[in-house]
Amino acid sequence: MKNVIVVNSKDLAEKKKRIMEDGKDRLQILADFDRTLTYASVNGEKVLAVIAILRNSNILSEEYSKAANNLASIYRKIEFDLTIPEKERKEKMKEWWEKHFDLLIKSKLNKKHIEEVIKSNKIRLREGVKELFEISHKNKIPIIILSSAGLGIESIQGVLSKESLLYDNVNIIANSFEWNNNGDAINIKRPIIHSMNKDETSIQEFPNIYKKIKDRKNVILLGDSLGDLGMAKGIDYKNIIKIGFLNEEVEKNLDSYKKSFDILILDDGDMGEVNSLLKEIVK
Repeated sequence: MKNVIVVNSKDLAEKKKRIMEDGKDRLQILADFDRTLTYASVNGEKVLAVIAILRNSNILSEEYSKAANNLASIYRKIEFDLTIPEKERKEKMKEWWEKHFDLLIKSKLNKKHIEEVIKSNKIRLREGVKELFEISHKNKIPIIILSSAGLGIESIQGVLSKESLLYDNVNIIANSFEWNNNGDAINIKRPIIHSMNKDETSIQEFPNIYKKIKDRKNVILLGDSLGDLGMAKGIDYKNIIKIGFLNEEVEKNLDSYKKSFDILILDDGDMGEVNSLLKEIVK
């Protein structure tokens, strides 16, 4: 596949061999959601995240869209500027999402707005995601989605439910709102998960999920940013295969991604390579 780079084929083959020897009962899949399980561009339109669909429409309000886009214009360029020290970027992401969640609550975000975003058809799962979930479900391999989704866990559940993929082996760790009886968001639970602090969000903090994967020492990690590598914190893994989706600015970021991932999927590619790997392991 033209848009796939295997960084070190020998190293990958050795990892794959060890994982296959341990068997599928020792395997788990750890994945980001936005721009990893979903396409980064739909019908030629860039979709940065589920929250961006709300931000770039008047589903909530024109005032919200204007204020949210002002925040995005300030902070978005910081998020992907690898020349800025990581500590500074992390602080800025925290600052951004605290302001944005406050804005969502003040703008009267309601569960019905999340439903409208899901119905907009601007969220598109990558080709092959359905097969990935079906293989994992059939072989009882847990999928842990660790996401900084700005519309919270309900948005991810809604997308997967729409595609009939919310299987019992699928577990989601994401931001979570508190809702009143009218379905209005009244608070965001802390700590807030953002793109730069997944290394601070330990799966051990979620005992109902951790007990499902604590003895599964082999990991396939899927992410689109270097911050997603932190998802593996808190997992006492034996072998890990890291697959990175480099969706844009490939030339600028290629060297950094090669140093961090085992396999790269370039230019918003599909899940074909991931599924081929998984099929080898479970056969």
